[in-house]
Amino acid sequence: MTPESEARTYEVSLQTPTGILFGTLISAGRTAALVIAGSGPTDRDGNSALNLRSNAYRMLAEDLAAAGISTLRYDKRGVGASQAAMTAEQDLRFQTYVDDARAWAHELSLQTGVKSIWLIGHSEGALIAERAAEHNAEVCGLLLISGAGRKAADILREQLGGSLPEPLRQQAFDGLLELERGRPIASPPPQLLGLFRHSVQPYMISWLSLDPAAILAELKQPVFILQGDTDLQVSVEDARRLAAARSDTHLTILNGVNHVLKSAPKERTANMATYNDPDLPLAPGVVDTVVNWIKGHPCR
Repeated sequence: MTPESEARTYEVSLQTPTGILFGTLISAGRTAALVIAGSGPTDRDGNSALNLRSNAYRMLAEDLAAAGISTLRYDKRGVGASQAAMTAEQDLRFQTYVDDARAWAHELSLQTGVKSIWLIGHSEGALIAERAAEHNAEVCGLLLISGAGRKAADILREQLGGSLPEPLRQQAFDGLLELERGRPIASPPPQLLGLFRHSVQPYMISWLSLDPAAILAELKQPVFILQGDTDLQVSVEDARRLAAARSDTHLTILNGVNHVLKSAPKERTANMATYNDPDLPLAPGVVDTVVNWIKGHPCR
């Protein structure tokens, strides 16, 4: 292994049945963590194809390296350099992302010689991390950052309930219920095709009914939950709900920290501006909290 003072960065790749995934490994010490991105077209650095650049994951990985923690972060299939590994939207399932995370965790172990690693899951990546840790001896612990504490279907109902007029609201609720029950929607309303298009329904069926709290309750590894109180996507109440799933789970709430781990007020416009400021550093406390937890719970 490379000494902490000589941290080195490598481009790495992972062969999957549908193509090659690409990532970045920073080798820095005898502790290693896999960084798992959130939903949407979010790449290994925490930037989005929707013209949002926060560099949050890159900053986190580099700061962890400075503390002697090796990291691997990667472009999800269909994103960035891993674009070609996505076949078709209708073939994607939530388990696909879980399988990729498990494979990357194994690759990180092989690349670093660290037998037991940490999973750092952000946003939807927190749920992926939970599933990837199930019955997985290569995972020594989880850090869940801005992870939901409820099923995605319940969160969508809350969001849609406040934004859709009737009768679209009830049609959306009926559609979500069908997908939760594992049944595709034959004829979605035209106004809801963005949410219920036929090609995305198989993925939604595989995802909507997953309960993060129930999954966490069955995990055996140490779990740390980090949540900012100015997060516009995931609430403090969600974090508390997730933490309550297991009595030994540790929760830290950071004041003035938003969804992309930057310092931000609750006011939406100013908060969202940080999503597209790649030079704005991570909020004070984020890195120290993660480092202290990992180093305070060494893998066996």
